[in-house]
Parts: sequence; C-alpha cells; structure tokens
Amino acid sequence: MEQKVVRTKRTKTAEQALQSLMRECARSERSSGDALRLMKRWGVVDEDAAKVLARLQAERFIDDSRYAEAFVRDKLNLSGWGAYKIKTALRAKGVSSEIIDEVVAPMLAETDMEKRLEEMMMRRVRTLKYSSVYDAKTKLIRFAASRGFDMEQAIACAAKICNNLKITNIIEYEDFS
Repeated sequence: MEQKVVRTKRTKTAEQALQSLMRECARSERSSGDALRLMKRWGVVDEDAAKVLARLQAERFIDDSRYAEAFVRDKLNLSGWGAYKIKTALRAKGVSSEIIDEVVAPMLAETDMEKRLEEMMMRRVRTLKYSSVYDAKTKLIRFAASRGFDMEQAIACAAKICNNLKITNIIEYEDFS
C-alpha cells in the first residue's frame, strides 16, 4: 500500500513573519495585500498581521504607491497592458483606489496609448488568420480587449488597420461537397 505524505501547515509567529517579509521586500516590491495574503497563509493572527504590516509600512519596506508605480511601469512597457487591465490587477493586489487613481492616470497620460495599441495590432495582424476583413477586425478588437484597452479605442484602431489591410492572410475554404 502506498503511504500518503501529510504535510503539516507551517505556521510562523509575528516576529518570524516580520523577518521573512523584510527579506522578501528587500528582494522585490510587495504590496500590502501581498503581505497580508502571505501572513494569512503562514497562520499569523489578524491582529499580529496588522501590527507587522504597520511596522513594514513605517520602515518603508512596503509602500503601495511605490509598488503601484513599478507595477504600472512594468505592465505598460514590458507586457503591453492597457489601463483597465492594470487597474484591475492593482485592485486584486490590494492597492487602494486612491493610490491607483493618483499613480495610473499620470503614467498613462505620459504614454501614447493609441500609438502603442496600433503598433501591437499591426504586429498581431501579420500572424492573424481570418476569412474576411470583418473577421480580422473582430479578432483585433478581442485581442485589444484581452490586453485591457478601452473598447472605443480598440474599435477605432482596428477599423483603421482593417481599412489599410491588404487581403493576404485570408484563409481559403475549400468546397468539400
């Protein structure tokens, strides 16, 4: 018979959690939501977790504004995300709406999102397989929406690209009847 390996849940005290989080935050930026999730997983009591988080924030190991700036910069420049996807991801990380609004808006204003979206769509349309211009436009709009771009912006950009589209990637359907 096979024996099951039972893993015991590793718990940490508040002091151990503080030391672990200090090491984690020294390596990479963490949000307050990330820290709270880790402490919950480690079995730290809610009262102690709040104290540990307050200390980490007081000693500037955790700063949600700094985290949000780094997150937005990475997702804009490296991942090519749009505003909606960035804001949603920050909310999921436990960053407050006020911080999101004060950090995201100026960084998006600096970036020409329409030009970025157009470049992404141009790269995408080269590898796209479609049966009609309508099909190509639909696929481009879906692509932009999955990246978190505004729907009106996506529709306008897809229409612009499809108007200039040379019909080269159209799939030819054979009649098998």
